[in-house]
Amino acid sequence: MLDTSPAKIAEIYRYPVKGLTPEQMPRAELRPGQTLLADRRYAIENGPSGFDPAEPKWLPKPHFLMLMRDEWLAGLRTHFDDASNILSINHNGEIVARGNLATPEGRRTIENFFATTFAGQIKGPPKVLESPGHSFSDVARKVVSIINLASVRAIENLVGAPVHPLRFRANLYIEGWPAWHEFDLLDRTLAIGDVRLKVVKRIVRCAAINVDPDTAERDLAIPQALQRRLGHGDCGIYAEVIAGGTISAGDTIAAEQPELL
Repeated sequence: MLDTSPAKIAEIYRYPVKGLTPEQMPRAELRPGQTLLADRRYAIENGPSGFDPAEPKWLPKPHFLMLMRDEWLAGLRTHFDDASNILSINHNGEIVARGNLATPEGRRTIENFFATTFAGQIKGPPKVLESPGHSFSDVARKVVSIINLASVRAIENLVGAPVHPLRFRANLYIEGWPAWHEFDLLDRTLAIGDVRLKVVKRIVRCAAINVDPDTAERDLAIPQALQRRLGHGDCGIYAEVIAGGTISAGDTIAAEQPELL
């Protein structure tokens, strides 16, 4: 049995390279226990991290280039092509680097761009990292991140300024839930057609959401405002795929009623 409150997926995004440009998707195939296709498939190591592609283990985000510290990343416009594995980087209106991330030469092209263009802003030699099946997520488990757009509007009221939803770098943006309703869904199952997602965790926000994705300026203090006004720094939820299938923007999403014991 499903909740009757109407809600839908407004937008779907993935982030092929951790910290780089969101890519909007009209639809996405979800598989049990997996992220969206190529979501956080790559990361750019910010100095030696000890990551071993042969035995990948989750590492916290300070090991990589990421918006919590490196807001200048938002000034780049990147695109990853699944068929060719080519990452293109646009900076100040020009393509400044283009490399096949499946080849050593292509990865070096991308690494050299960061090493030369941002030499004074990185800790150590940049290195493109990948391990098949691994996701460089902020959490160790493979999840889909979900943001309630009504909660984003509530945050706008808290900070007294417009808040771009892409500050939160979610996979699914939901329209139709009341503000903060997502927190009531912990341990619940979400239904999108035949797809099922189990909500497993609230998302604790970091300073990355203070960066405007359009201007690359660190212009707000959202986690601090949440703590001051609401007593926590959370916005959004993580969910695990437990039954796969294809989802599309515009699809209805509803929480199944918990089973009675």
